Amino acid sequence: MSTVLRIHPSDNVWVAIKTIKAGTEMIVDDLKVTSVEDIEIKHKVATEDLKEGAFVRMYGTIVGVATRPIFKGMRITTSNTKHQTAPVNQIRSVTSWQQPDISYYQNLTFNGYHRTDGSVGTRNYWLFIPLVFCENRNIKLLQDTLLEPLGYFKGRKKRIRIDNLIAAVKDGQEDFHQVALGTDKVYAGERLFGNIDGIKFLTHEGGCGGTRQDSEMLCKLLASYITHPNVAGATVLSLGCQNAEAKTLKSFVDQMDPDFDKPVYYFEQQTGESEEQFIEDIIKTTFAGLQLANQITRKPAHVKHLTLGLECGGSDGFSGLSANPALGFCADILVALGGSAVLSEFPELHGAEQDLVNRCIDDATASRFLDLMQSYNSRAKADGSGFEANPSPGNIRDGLITDAIKSLGAAKKGGSSPVQGVLDYGEIVSRPGLNLLCTPGNDVESTTGLAGAGSNIIVFTTGLGTPTGNAISPTIKMSTNSVLAKTMSDIIDINAGTIIEGLDTIESKGRELFEMIIEVANGSKLTAAERLSQDDFIPWKRGISL
Repeated sequence: MSTVLRIHPSDNVWVAIKTIKAGTEMIVDDLKVTSVEDIEIKHKVATEDLKEGAFVRMYGTIVGVATRPIFKGMRITTSNTKHQTAPVNQIRSVTSWQQPDISYYQNLTFNGYHRTDGSVGTRNYWLFIPLVFCENRNIKLLQDTLLEPLGYFKGRKKRIRIDNLIAAVKDGQEDFHQVALGTDKVYAGERLFGNIDGIKFLTHEGGCGGTRQDSEMLCKLLASYITHPNVAGATVLSLGCQNAEAKTLKSFVDQMDPDFDKPVYYFEQQTGESEEQFIEDIIKTTFAGLQLANQITRKPAHVKHLTLGLECGGSDGFSGLSANPALGFCADILVALGGSAVLSEFPELHGAEQDLVNRCIDDATASRFLDLMQSYNSRAKADGSGFEANPSPGNIRDGLITDAIKSLGAAKKGGSSPVQGVLDYGEIVSRPGLNLLCTPGNDVESTTGLAGAGSNIIVFTTGLGTPTGNAISPTIKMSTNSVLAKTMSDIIDINAGTIIEGLDTIESKGRELFEMIIEVANGSKLTAAERLSQDDFIPWKRGISL
């Protein structure tokens, strides 16, 4: 395996595929470069002398500017390079799309839950929702009451026991590192409702205080979850005096689906006789809804009914080389078959704007994308930040030293198909094909929005590792490197590190991922996040979150 990779012929940096010692000769085609210092794996090495103010190029475009002279063979770092992007021309340069070969998948179906609005779910969930954070304790009480008796795990299938630690404290010990912890297997009983794949419980910190706009957005997002194809019905808890009112939620549900017919039950605590009676009424009423939801069974559906959320988090220097382009190729397959894909995280598209503008189907779509990007970045700058502040310490440590480097790798998740629509947070996909969704780069705020936009499956690529999942959309975790796939095997579903090792191509791994998506959509495979009950839900309050 080579020690370096050149992504584009015009690049003046290479990516270290292995850690490179000073004095190592690296060769790509007819160009030879000798490292003048150690280059850590995933970091970039200059292939020519760069003066102060010279552009650093990667992925065939500008990703930074030298803040001091960088000599051939030196590592690109935050001390010699800062963020810079190529200028964006708002005039589209229309490009053609070369579709992948989909002949093998042409008649492919999955077994899903057909809803009366024409959508198809990959899961059949019952959802408990609080309209305000005051109801979180009641939500958790209902979770503790219902899950295990109805045959659903609340968490891991193994419970950690601390009996030995308790005994050590009683014996007067002070060093506990040598004390062995035990484990018990936790068994769920037989499911009472065999066609309900899970009962999900949302909690959040909103609904009152903050701005009225925050509460309205919360109601809109919750309505998108209630009308989501993976949700069969819902129980909504309200205190009664909060900003996020039940009538607001109902109005958004009616807007999203005028013929809405799922069972949804609303309960207001301040009008009840007591908390005990409040909880009892909720449980008894919900049981009737669960019986209705249990009558729905899986039936074949064409893959065009799949909407795939595209997410990355805990990114590393291999994200744009392995997992993200493999996911992009997979998304292209789905789009070519008539399905939908949703690319989010606008701070992580900064630097990739021109390519996405060129791929928009019309000028109006391109303008909306740029307007949302510019408005978001302007708000960030007004708060003393900006998109360039997006890379985390972990990103930088693993070679993503500018937002443009991170963004151009992140954008690879979107494949190469035309952009059919641009959505703001809380809006739902209405056009098949690739859609852009304005979300923060924050993992959970973004995946929360992806599910709200209608994604009935999410693929989440990661290079550093993160357990993030979603309450209603099964989330497949794809590692960018084989070390992560091994060390965090409990959270990883598929390994794209084999691309870096030369054992797979982007195309072969993309097809492997697509076939796994069908298994997950069928319900024949649970994702690691599902097995761990990683049901994350954090709405974006529209403040500055990168």
